[in-house]
Amino acid sequence: MATELKWTKAQAKDFWKEISLLIIEPGTKANLSKRPTGYKGKVLSKELGKALLEWGVERIAEMQDKLYAFNEYGLLICLQAMDAAGKDGAIKHIMSGLNPQGVKVTAFKQPSSEELDHDFLWRHYKALPPRGEVGIFNRSHYENVLVSRVHPEYVLNENLPHINSEADIKESFWNHRYKQIRRFESIVHDSGTKIIKFFLHVSKEEQRQRLIARIDDKQKNWKFSLSDLNERGLWKGYMHAYEEMLTATSSKEAPWYVIPADDKWYSRIAIASVIYQHMEQLHLKYPTVSEEQLKKLQEARKQLVAEMATPSKKAK
Repeated sequence: MATELKWTKAQAKDFWKEISLLIIEPGTKANLSKRPTGYKGKVLSKELGKALLEWGVERIAEMQDKLYAFNEYGLLICLQAMDAAGKDGAIKHIMSGLNPQGVKVTAFKQPSSEELDHDFLWRHYKALPPRGEVGIFNRSHYENVLVSRVHPEYVLNENLPHINSEADIKESFWNHRYKQIRRFESIVHDSGTKIIKFFLHVSKEEQRQRLIARIDDKQKNWKFSLSDLNERGLWKGYMHAYEEMLTATSSKEAPWYVIPADDKWYSRIAIASVIYQHMEQLHLKYPTVSEEQLKKLQEARKQLVAEMATPSKKAK
């Protein structure tokens, strides 16, 4: 049974207004310091939020079925965040109602030697979802302007022409890489794949508490790595890299949304709502059947009904 969402038109209007503020409009600066890391709105309570998430998951599942049947578009969802921001939990909760046969989650780790022998977008292009399916990048091609920017020594592993030392990696290098990413996403979009990108904006204090929780909970010890502390020490550098990247690569074809991530219940609702909104804009529908096909379907139905009316002969 479909979840019934009980809220007023005024609440719905205010909610979608709040969601619209999460986008980084193309050509504007991200200004992460001015964006909330927790839910500051007045529309939702946790109880209403839970009902909204259930409703949204069901709607997304319905549209996934149409996406597959329509077979003209693919959907790519990119998730970027600092450690412990809640990417895995968001994927688990929001995608719980989807048909797993039509969804592929790709988590990009350090590139292999084969991948380093190609351009930095090569392995991401191979992981794109086909038409009719949903692809989720848990970390994405943006690692190449985030982690690599904070750790420019990683770029040297790519053996790029004219890049022989960190001194060769200037601002123009990153601007060119942003341009490559925008071009890549434009080609993907024009080929029929809808791209939605989320940055889960968690505060440094909330991350601290979540990392401690991973240490205190034996079942979550495996999630903690000492390297998390090293990266946490580079927080300021990462925030700079994120601001530069978000500002340079949010486009009409592939927008960025900054999701307040300190409150997990809200971040999941916000992500699901944006996905629902974008899928709805695709105007997905089931393929129409011609009159001739309808006649053949009715003939097939008569044949199947006749089988029920005619007793089968027992095997001799």
